Amino acid sequence: MTWRHRLPLAAALLPLLAACAAPASAPDTAKPAPGFPYTVTNCGVTTTFTAPPKRAVTMNQHVTEIALALGLEKSLAGTAYLDDAVLPAYREAYDSVPVLAKEYPSKEALLAADPDFVYGGYTSAFDATAGRDRAGLERSGVRTRLDTEYCADGPVTADDLYREVTEVGRTFGVPDRAAAWTADARARLAATERRLKGTAPVSVFVYDSGDKTAFTAGGKGIGNDLIARAGGRNVFADLDKPFGDASWEQVVARRPEVVLIYDYGSTTVEQKKRRLLDDPALRDVPAIKNRRFAVLPLSDTVLGVRVPAAVDKLAAQLHPAPAR
Repeated sequence: MTWRHRLPLAAALLPLLAACAAPASAPDTAKPAPGFPYTVTNCGVTTTFTAPPKRAVTMNQHVTEIALALGLEKSLAGTAYLDDAVLPAYREAYDSVPVLAKEYPSKEALLAADPDFVYGGYTSAFDATAGRDRAGLERSGVRTRLDTEYCADGPVTADDLYREVTEVGRTFGVPDRAAAWTADARARLAATERRLKGTAPVSVFVYDSGDKTAFTAGGKGIGNDLIARAGGRNVFADLDKPFGDASWEQVVARRPEVVLIYDYGSTTVEQKKRRLLDDPALRDVPAIKNRRFAVLPLSDTVLGVRVPAAVDKLAAQLHPAPAR
């Protein structure tokens, strides 16, 4: 991977940029843009915007797709870190945005894009050991946002998705676009709910990865709500985090009827299936015994704009229409 170093002129301008894009605690005397100022508290950080960001950087696919769904590609100075392919509807817009790194950029590469706003999808986007912590970026004049799935007080649901899109739309001065997307998402989820009315839930074990233990979806992330809305019941809903480890003994004891495989990275779906099918300890688990597998790409299962379609996609796998 090749890193692009910050230009000397840009480095000289950093103090000026910091003064112009100071954190919320500093007074901003510039005349606000129409619809501003806007103050928002995100994951414990309160920020006041007097105008929309003009050089934003998105890190992690699901927040990149939120930005693209709101038509913000011209406000993006860069992007980074895909889990899989960008949705076809957003491909052209995505291709117009510079990719700063295959995964996370270094702090130097990030600042070389001269961002005024950084939007991260996972807490790892703001890794302090890499110098990308939110407080440090704010001191450099760069405002930040973390996808709220990773700082929610309780279980994350579709309501948190609506709030996420609404707040991002408001931050960028496009609240009407956010409202239109949210209305459509509500309608799509309601349609799936009507179709599943009266259907008995199917017990589901999410297999993300893992060998000695199973890395699975807990009850605190949007994945749990997604499963419930698709007519399932997450057997690890009592795990108090979005993702976490469970023992194989627990998987056996909870007897899931379906294994939902998260598809991403270098380990294929077929390799994950084979790991489960070849484990003699799992042979009496109903999902393994009956070879009942469902599959979703990882990008479908985090707090982003794919959720309504993912619910419908999973519902079709958990409750397939009877053959005619």
